Amino acid sequence: MNNIEKLFNQSTNAKQFATGYFLYLKHLLNKIDTDSISAFINELEHAHRQGKNIFVIGNGGSASTASHLANDLGFGIYRKSRNETPLRAISLTDNISIMSAISNDECYENVFLKQLHLYYQEGDILIAISASGNSKNIINSVEWVKSRNGKVIGLSGFDGGRLKKLSDVVINVETPLEEFGPVEDIHLIIGHLVSAWLQYSMNNYELTNIEEDLHNAYI
Repeated sequence: MNNIEKLFNQSTNAKQFATGYFLYLKHLLNKIDTDSISAFINELEHAHRQGKNIFVIGNGGSASTASHLANDLGFGIYRKSRNETPLRAISLTDNISIMSAISNDECYENVFLKQLHLYYQEGDILIAISASGNSKNIINSVEWVKSRNGKVIGLSGFDGGRLKKLSDVVINVETPLEEFGPVEDIHLIIGHLVSAWLQYSMNNYELTNIEEDLHNAYI
């Protein structure tokens, strides 16, 4: 029995369950390694400076998180900051035609890998989102990217699975098995945190460059 099931069994009404759920999320958030979040941000900043692609993948609820994160990192930051060079964030969960073609003609285990074959360039970043950390199509993509000098950022849950071991940077939400809800909740929070930081830091970076250019122009 996982903690969510225990919480339900111990709650006498929905209000009590909601209070307990929020307290449990707070407990899990307090355990997150913020050094890993900083490393995650550093990798994205480096990718931005180098003009590299940032691919995001995931299954099920993590597929929607991948889509959400790519939007926030790409258009979200571009719209809100003054930086005219956007992050090149691309979710590989959004093109149903190519996903169904790969799945039907080959196998679902290659649904992200074959898209990477089309778009990946050496040095690009892959953000892999998987609660279990063991989804075959995720691991296939991770191993392929690492074999081609790419960086892998893993967002995982439970014990981290193989994704935790293979990632260059990993943020693991450690919970008992099958606690998908809290893990996916926190993955979304991390995405918003990272996007907010980059929005403001890229804004400040652009303003600093403008000030330096003006200063140099009058020296």
